[in-house]
Amino acid sequence: MRKATAKRKKKPLVTLAVGSLVAAGLTVQAYTAGASEPVAGCNAADDAIYTPPAVAPGTPGQVVSCRPTKLPHVPGNIPMNAWKVQYSSTNNDGGPVAVSGTVAVPKAEWRGPGPRPIVAFNPGTLGLGPQCAFSKQLAGEYQDAYEGDNISAALKAGYAVAATDGAGYLIGQTHPYVSGQDAGHALLDIARAAPAVPGGGLDGKAPVGLWGYSEGGAASLWAAQLATSYAPDVNVVADASGGVPGDLKVVAEALNGGPFAGFLTDSLVGLAAAHPQMPFDEIMNDTGKEAIKKAKSLCLVGTIANFAGHKVENYSTDQLSLDQMYALKGSDGTTWGEVVDRQKLGTGIGPRGSGAKYAIGFPVMQYRGLFDEVIPTETEDGTRQAYCSARVPTRWKTYPGEHLTSDNQAVNDVVAWLGDRFAGKAEYGTADLSGTVPGRCHLSLR
Repeated sequence: MRKATAKRKKKPLVTLAVGSLVAAGLTVQAYTAGASEPVAGCNAADDAIYTPPAVAPGTPGQVVSCRPTKLPHVPGNIPMNAWKVQYSSTNNDGGPVAVSGTVAVPKAEWRGPGPRPIVAFNPGTLGLGPQCAFSKQLAGEYQDAYEGDNISAALKAGYAVAATDGAGYLIGQTHPYVSGQDAGHALLDIARAAPAVPGGGLDGKAPVGLWGYSEGGAASLWAAQLATSYAPDVNVVADASGGVPGDLKVVAEALNGGPFAGFLTDSLVGLAAAHPQMPFDEIMNDTGKEAIKKAKSLCLVGTIANFAGHKVENYSTDQLSLDQMYALKGSDGTTWGEVVDRQKLGTGIGPRGSGAKYAIGFPVMQYRGLFDEVIPTETEDGTRQAYCSARVPTRWKTYPGEHLTSDNQAVNDVVAWLGDRFAGKAEYGTADLSGTVPGRCHLSLR
């Protein structure tokens, strides 16, 4: 699974990460964006957005609090109104939880058919630290996020954007990193919440496109799988998911001890936060406890730099391997291996009317970089294959980049593809499991 490393002088990982941002053409400097206009009934203090309510509302998608904001890290000087929001969602156990995010609406009049579409966006990995929340980064309060161009492209096309931070960025919480149901619920619920923002002018029946890459790609694909059962009231018409870590066991094996081992550390911490019944803190040695504490304080670049080369075997008192950790049981008798397997994408899926556990009634676009060095391409390809085999209408595309640059390379294609779905254009075609119809598989959506 691991690639042999060439014998050459290595650059510091922070330099590599920042260099990748520049190479990808991703903008990290501040821009002057259209200011938001104050809206009556949407004037919460900034701290209120990130303070958990005493009791989270039990209605998913309910707006708890909101405030106008500026988005200096969305390039293009796009006239818009934008708000930070706190809204209600559901955790993986079915309990109510509050989540933070951003809603942005172009000031330009929508001239397309029907109501203005909404792009429900989940960012890629940003880190577990509270300062890493995407809504804070878009607002210029911290910066090592890399997807301002994605938000800009959707807004320029005239679409509203509802970008979730994901659960766990409120004060005193931990982001349940790579927990599929937590992520899917949070993304669907910000699509529910966006039309309820006072002054946003959005329609609750507007067509919704799901979009995410890397961690965000897993989240958006989970949202696609959960949409029919969890959010039948949300008019989801398409999903675009790239760089998808579809099988976490495959990803963990590749990350352990490698340059991107920080993502594995975050995964351990995130899944433990989502599953408190599982053994975790009590099996950690001093090194593991320090790693957990540090991971909860860092964002993307710091996570990569501080955990490069780390192995999970060094975190536990008994020096447990991944396989040995998977065998451990929680208080409910569930093993860690079963918890990780539950996050696997592409299982139990089928088209609408198939009777599948996860019935998907709209087309999906999946994509990856040809030289992805973070997520093993075998699991990205495997997720796509699972969708094709299940006869879920799936568009597939690869890009000539590594993990980070491919996110940016796909932006225009994704926005155009979502635009066709918003316009009601059918995604159609025939099976290409043998490769006879490049870029398509089982595109028989009716």
